[in-house]
Amino acid sequence: MQPGFKDYISEAFNARPFGLWIPPNWIGLGLFGMLGFLDSGFWILGLGLELGYLFFLATNSRFQNVVKGRIAYKERLEQYQNLNEMIQKLDTPEQQKYRELENRCRSLLMQISTTESAIAAGAQAEGLRRLLWIFLKLLLTRQAIIKTLKEAAGREEKSLDQRISQIEDRIKNQSINENLRKSLTGQVEILRQRQEKHKEAKDKLLFLDAELMRIQEQVELLREQSVLSTGPEVVSQRIDQISATLGDTTQWIQEQQQIYGCVEDLLTEPPPLPVPTKERLSQ
Repeated sequence: MQPGFKDYISEAFNARPFGLWIPPNWIGLGLFGMLGFLDSGFWILGLGLELGYLFFLATNSRFQNVVKGRIAYKERLEQYQNLNEMIQKLDTPEQQKYRELENRCRSLLMQISTTESAIAAGAQAEGLRRLLWIFLKLLLTRQAIIKTLKEAAGREEKSLDQRISQIEDRIKNQSINENLRKSLTGQVEILRQRQEKHKEAKDKLLFLDAELMRIQEQVELLREQSVLSTGPEVVSQRIDQISATLGDTTQWIQEQQQIYGCVEDLLTEPPPLPVPTKERLSQ
C-alpha cells in the first residue's frame, strides 16, 4: 500500500529522532499550549509553526522514504504472521511437508542468486512464492476434506452400505404402510447421494496427492536445471511455465475451499521469499 499525504502528516505529527522517548512536536505543542495561557498570541504562533513543521516534514523526500519503509515493514510482518497462522492450521506432518518444500525453494534461490542479478532473482522468487502458495492451499484443502470425511464417519456407528442394506430390507417388507415406504425410500436416496459425495471426496484426495507430488518434483527439477543448465534464463522460463500450468489447479482449489469452508485462506497473499544477496551468501 502506497502511503498518502494524510499518512505522511500523521507520521510527521508523531515523528521522533532515534534516542528520544517523546516526539519533539509534542514538546513544542505543550510548550506553546502553556505559553498561550499567558498570552493568547502564542497559540496563534504555535499553530502557524505546527502547520509549517508538518507540511515541511510530510513533503520531505527522505522522510517519505522512511515512512514508506516503515509501512512496508509492517505489511510484510503482517503477511508473515498470516502465513504462519495458516501453516499452524495444518497437522504436524503437513507442516513438515510445507517447511521442507520451503527450504528447498530457499536453497534454489541461493543457487540462482550466485549467478543472476537481484532483479532476475527477485522475479524467480516471485514464481517460487506462487508455487509455495499453491502447495499450502493444496495442503489446507486436503486437510479440510479429510476432516469432513472423518467427522462423517465418527458420527455413525454403521457404514452407509450397511444402513442402505437395512433400509432396503425394511422396504421389501409388504406389511409396512405406504407413507413409511416413501420415507424409507427417500432415506435411501439421500444415503446414496452421500455415498457419491464421499466417493467424489476420495477422488479429490487422490488428485490433491498427485498435485502435491507434482509441485515437489517440479522444484527438484528446477534445482537440477539451475545447476546443470548453461543459461540462467532457462530456470526463469521453467518457473513461468509451471505457474501457468497450475492456473487451473488454483481455480479448482478456490472451488473446493468454498465447499469445505476454507474461504478465509484465499483472502491474503503470502510474503515473498527473501532473495539471498551475494553479500549475504559470502558471510
